[in-house]
Amino acid sequence: MNWTLEVVPVPVTDLDRAKEFYGEKCGFKVDLDQEVAPGMRIIQLTPPGSRCSIALLQGMPSFPGTRNMAPGTLHGLQICVTDIEAARTELVTRGVDASPIRHVGATGWEDGKGDTWNSFLSFTDPDGNGWVVQEAPSELSER
Repeated sequence: MNWTLEVVPVPVTDLDRAKEFYGEKCGFKVDLDQEVAPGMRIIQLTPPGSRCSIALLQGMPSFPGTRNMAPGTLHGLQICVTDIEAARTELVTRGVDASPIRHVGATGWEDGKGDTWNSFLSFTDPDGNGWVVQEAPSELSER
């Protein structure tokens, strides 16, 4: 049996602002925008080529045994791309404040691309949720 990570909730304060950020600025596909009950809304978006989506939720009760996160507290979600320079250019062109490309060197984080699997950039959404983009040597289906 496979266990697949398919949806990650991202805590935000304003669903429409977050939908615009992820949909228009980051280029994620809007899969669903639905009011599931009075006062409960779900927006699901998927990064291009990904099998895992994010969910923006409003008014949803916590699932038993879990708790909802405060907006801006999710950090370290990581997206992989095969061309970090093109990814950064696309994000910046769309209006995302993406960091410079960096790699881990002998003294910690250093500017510029590194070797295989060692090129990164980061950005935050309007609430402060933090994302990392990493360059992979090939598409996931080829690894």
